[in-house]
Amino acid sequence: MLSHDILRNLRIRHQRRQMLRPEEELGQSVTPEKIVSASGRLIACPQRTSSPHYLFTSFMKPPGLPVFTLESFPQNRPHRPWYLERLERHVANFPGISQPHSHNFYLLLYVTQGHGTHTIDLVTYDLQPGSLFFMTPGQVHHWDLSEDAQGYVVFFEAEFYLFRYPGSRLYYYPFFTSAYSPVLHLGATDASIGPLIERMWAEDTTPAPQQDEVFRSYLHICLELAARHYHAPPATAPDEPRHAQQILREFGLLLNEHFRTQRSVQHYADLLHISPNHLNALCRRQLGKTASALIQERVLVEAHRLLRHTAATVGQVADALGFEDASYFSRYFRKHTGYSPGEVMR
Repeated sequence: MLSHDILRNLRIRHQRRQMLRPEEELGQSVTPEKIVSASGRLIACPQRTSSPHYLFTSFMKPPGLPVFTLESFPQNRPHRPWYLERLERHVANFPGISQPHSHNFYLLLYVTQGHGTHTIDLVTYDLQPGSLFFMTPGQVHHWDLSEDAQGYVVFFEAEFYLFRYPGSRLYYYPFFTSAYSPVLHLGATDASIGPLIERMWAEDTTPAPQQDEVFRSYLHICLELAARHYHAPPATAPDEPRHAQQILREFGLLLNEHFRTQRSVQHYADLLHISPNHLNALCRRQLGKTASALIQERVLVEAHRLLRHTAATVGQVADALGFEDASYFSRYFRKHTGYSPGEVMR
């Protein structure tokens, strides 16, 4: 098993390829040692499909959009593969964090007080006490919080989890796939996940032997408990075979991997070894949308992301999403949204 030092050295070599200064976006002063990768440690080029983590890295680094690593947050202890902070302190320490940005690590956001909205890949969710959000590397998000908002943010690198637990767990948690909602609304009476995050905070702020192992165990239990909330099939399909949930998870992963070049239901159905009609029926029963609608939404989300939050031209966006030319992309975009790419661009 690779040590943390070896894993970190591999990451550092990857980071030297291209540089960005995200601290400027966070309102922090920049020193040379804080210059970080523009693409992020685990962000792969669209052609790379060998790494299972790439299935979740549905992200091409848009020019101009900040991409943060753990090293972007000076309060984090050096060389530690996780970051935990109270939400109110995190927002106060990094004023620019409320603006659209991305990062190359996993994120949990747990709200204990206040209200507001949290926008992830252009989908806006209500934020309230008991809200628990999950994000994967590469997603773009921003939030609008009330002044009294409190809670916790937890960041962790994939290697930190994979050092002890299998990738089959991390990569297939339902909240880390596009087929499921990235937010749980835990009730005020929740007695499992909330107190566990409090324990994680206590462990993080009190140095002790084997702190990595204890924190990793708490994190694993937190993810496992959260996953239980997704296990029951929707009420609209009580008799759906259990394997249907697994098919949809795999579809979500494949969609994140291939949406830039493949927009046909047939392609994904072939990879899943089922018929297009079967895939469409599963999606309609479980998610209320056809597979073709989900594919279209994924393409449009990425298009909006690049057009709205970057300096990319329409032609560059069209090329990044696998369209033949800018004209074809513009027609496709207008047909499905009702407005032109130019109207979205800043």
